Amino acid sequence: MPEYKIHPIVMGTKMFDKSMMTYQHGTGEPYTIPIYCWYIEGGDRNIIVDTGEMSPIQSEDREQSIGGKIYTFEEGLSKWDLSPEAIDMVIHTHLHNDHCENDYKCVNAEIFAHEKELDRIHDPHPLDYRYLEDYIEDVEENGQIKMVAGDMEILPGIQVVHTPAHTEGGLTVFIDTAGGKAAITGFCVIDDNFNPPPEIKAMEMEVIPPGTHVNVYEAYDIMLTVKGMADILIPLHEPKFASVETVV
Repeated sequence: MPEYKIHPIVMGTKMFDKSMMTYQHGTGEPYTIPIYCWYIEGGDRNIIVDTGEMSPIQSEDREQSIGGKIYTFEEGLSKWDLSPEAIDMVIHTHLHNDHCENDYKCVNAEIFAHEKELDRIHDPHPLDYRYLEDYIEDVEENGQIKMVAGDMEILPGIQVVHTPAHTEGGLTVFIDTAGGKAAITGFCVIDDNFNPPPEIKAMEMEVIPPGTHVNVYEAYDIMLTVKGMADILIPLHEPKFASVETVV
């Protein structure tokens, strides 16, 4: 069974109140998150998790905020001698627009997403403006989407687990690496969510749910489950990964 390496590539950013990540905490604190595409190196297929933004803002102030460079999709892939056409497989944590805007460029890829994400992107709730079906219409018409109904082994050493914390069809991607089992979370959080500061732990909270969630109580429990399953936690928007070539 192959052991994979996980390479974070920043393909966008968002600037907002920190409580968008950390439910009921960090209110009023300006915060910038990176939006990642994750290149999973190993085996005989070119695999990425999520595809990032189509036209990211590439500014000095945003790069300083996250501590790393912001790339276009093509620039980011070229770091690893890849092109959009060379991608064999895309695994989606979910289908909010900032995670799938470059799907249409991956013309040769199988694209895995949970069936509930497909339902939502075509019929979003008014509260969930982040679903924009325009970004997946091409790959749907091409028959590239492979729907996931639950937990599933994608390839030996790569498994997705249904974790509906941030969205109904969120998938956490578990990957076997030399350092152990890594989890790219299927919900939008940072390291503070898994490792709260002392004042939060003093409230007997082991984790902080994501600021945007389906059900906050269930999201809390899902986070604890993922934390217990992984040797290496990779929160989906943690800024510290913007400055490293390889997480593990």
